[in-house]
Amino acid sequence: MANILKKLYNNDKRELKKFEKIAAQVESYADEYAELTDEQLQEKTPEFRERLQSGEELDDLLPEAFAASREGAKRVLGLYPFHVQILGGIALHFGNIAEMMTGEGKTLTATMPVYLNALTGKGVHVVTVNEYLSSRDEEEMGQLYKWMGLSVGLNLNEKSPDEKREAYDCDVTYSTNSELGFDYLRDNMVVYKEQMVQRKLNFAIIDEVDSILIDEARTPLIISGEAEQANGDYVRADRFVKTLQEDKSDDDADDIEDYGDYKIDWPTKTISLTRMGIQKACDHFGLKNLYDVENQKLVHHIDQAMRANYIMLKDIDYVVQDDEVLIVDSFTGRVMSGRRYSDGLHQAIEAKEGVKIQEESKTQATITYQNFFRMYKKLAGMTGTAKTEEEEFREIYNMQVISIPTNRPLLRKDRSDILYPTLNSKFAAVVEEIKERHAAGQPVLVGTVAVESSELLSDLLKKEGIPHAVLNAKNHAKEAQIIMNAGQRGAVTIATNMAGRGTDIKLGPGVKELGGLAVIGTERHESRRIDNQLRGRSGRQGDPGVTRFYLSLEDDLMKRFGGERVKDFLDRLSNNDDDKVIDSRLITRQVESAQKRVEGNNYDTRKQTLQYDDVMRIQREIIYGERMQVIDEEDSLKDVLVPMIRRTINSQVDMFTQGDRSKWRLDSLRDFITSSLTSEQETDSLDFKTISIPDLKQELYEIVEANYEDKQDALADPAEMLEFEKVVILRVVDDRWTDHIDAMDQLRQSISLRGYGQLNPLVEYQDSGYNMFEEMVSNIEFDVTRLFMKAEIRQNLTR
Repeated sequence: MANILKKLYNNDKRELKKFEKIAAQVESYADEYAELTDEQLQEKTPEFRERLQSGEELDDLLPEAFAASREGAKRVLGLYPFHVQILGGIALHFGNIAEMMTGEGKTLTATMPVYLNALTGKGVHVVTVNEYLSSRDEEEMGQLYKWMGLSVGLNLNEKSPDEKREAYDCDVTYSTNSELGFDYLRDNMVVYKEQMVQRKLNFAIIDEVDSILIDEARTPLIISGEAEQANGDYVRADRFVKTLQEDKSDDDADDIEDYGDYKIDWPTKTISLTRMGIQKACDHFGLKNLYDVENQKLVHHIDQAMRANYIMLKDIDYVVQDDEVLIVDSFTGRVMSGRRYSDGLHQAIEAKEGVKIQEESKTQATITYQNFFRMYKKLAGMTGTAKTEEEEFREIYNMQVISIPTNRPLLRKDRSDILYPTLNSKFAAVVEEIKERHAAGQPVLVGTVAVESSELLSDLLKKEGIPHAVLNAKNHAKEAQIIMNAGQRGAVTIATNMAGRGTDIKLGPGVKELGGLAVIGTERHESRRIDNQLRGRSGRQGDPGVTRFYLSLEDDLMKRFGGERVKDFLDRLSNNDDDKVIDSRLITRQVESAQKRVEGNNYDTRKQTLQYDDVMRIQREIIYGERMQVIDEEDSLKDVLVPMIRRTINSQVDMFTQGDRSKWRLDSLRDFITSSLTSEQETDSLDFKTISIPDLKQELYEIVEANYEDKQDALADPAEMLEFEKVVILRVVDDRWTDHIDAMDQLRQSISLRGYGQLNPLVEYQDSGYNMFEEMVSNIEFDVTRLFMKAEIRQNLTR
């Protein structure tokens, strides 16, 4: 372990040594650029762009571009980046995480790599944790970029697609992480390319990178939609299906008559309407053609209603308890509480049994921040606290954490933790210390882990008559103002640890002489990084400051890790004193050891989340990639459509013609051809008695070609034919993909049970997920076949 740490430390030193040489080059241009007029400095932007087009690389331009941006910042913002900020900017340009202490000017540091990378015209995203910070930074730093001739955009949740597109088309775009992710998902749900708002993901600099890529890594972004909240449709389909009669006649090549409305193929557990059933459905619902494009949802409801009524068996596949349909595990025979069939089948069974149909939202698209940000061509980040998670940043995101030295020596005093036996004694001591420091005029920032703790402390301070401000991450603009005032003389501020992130605390007049900002932690967080973030509020830019954590044996962390051991230790050191207050570095080390264990557990959890999500990532990239091919097509999709239909014909014909001819399931084959490919008359004209399988497939291929040509003739305008093809493919893909996401989510929730059977849940998830994906692709091709072949062409198609 010591060797690993030594290696990382030496790597840090080696990188900084390299950056020092580049920074010296940047600074060598300072005098030359200072002598340029405003116009000459602004002309550097088009000059740099021309040089890039002529073949120079960004790395070649770095010293001059950084120098130009630095001089521009001095003139426009009145701020001139220090040497250490240049180092931080270089670290960001090379796709690293620049760990810079609070107050070291991360926002200004980012202007140099943002300016350099924006010269390519491919877009740079500056990512913040909330919209207040995005708006603030765009307004302040945006002045510099605009003055230097770059376009700047702000992407907010409230903006329309046109406004978002305009923001993304800018050289520099400010946005929150969540809005970037949701825009990406929405872009992969559109029908027309013009509806997309994002360009290709080029370069992102993430402010508070640990908050976004670590703390939020387990929270996936999810776009949900109304999940068939058309309960009446389930009921109508169920009523219709209950009127149908099964065709129980044996498969016989000589007999082409239907003896019922639906046919069940038990070996494959598939069910389909016969010709009589199709006609009955058209009569029942008043339709001319059941398989028209606009009837796709109805067909889906009928299919699921037939499965629910005639394939899914009560008390075998499911039971009804307390007005609820519960799935029965076919392996164990036990009820699987909380699980539901996907694809609308569960609602169809509820309609069948006459119980309440549960409405549920349906996941239409989902992605984790881990997988979203890994799609950027280059990724960088800034924070005051990243070293404790550098292994995760390196393994998951391929980013090195570079600790940037402070501009001035650190004068803050970090005192050892102080431990109390109970929560009450701890909070009483915290109030006493606040009281003393407030009386002296020294500002105090109190960090709490939970909102409840902040409210409890606030009540105690009110009883003592100490004025204070409380913020717990509810109103970002208001909280930023409170945090900025936290360094004023006599100020007392209580904050949950994540509140006010990205806002600097500057000391008011006379506060330095009082010892600077005092930071009191009322509990250790399970992550050392969050504690360090709180500590880093004090001692900015060489200011004095003091920090200390107050702990008790009743704190969550102490109870979970080593509580008894610490309690024994407390008893030994306190000499049976009733107060039992311990101020010792040993306690601090014990707590940090517990934190390391929790961090390791959390990292393992996030890594596992990513491993599971990687299965979906591969599938998502395939679906989104093929979807984009369809959207991008400007000529014809025949080369996509016809092979899909051929593959469906091959799989269906092969399924129904296994073994010798006497074992062929001809009724099922005829039903497939009639319901999915062509008319009854054309089906009846096929000689099933003597035809070979290759000849049958060939005849069906010819039917497909003729059908395609007929549709082309009906839609004389090639653009309309292309539109029709897109509607058919995208509608099916989107419906099946959202069903698949739901099914994968249910698989993910249940897969852990397979661990009891000595199976690796992740491997099982990968194998099952692959099989489900293959099945989904097959279903997409089947639905596209039926929809395209049976649809009747009419003008003014709408999706």
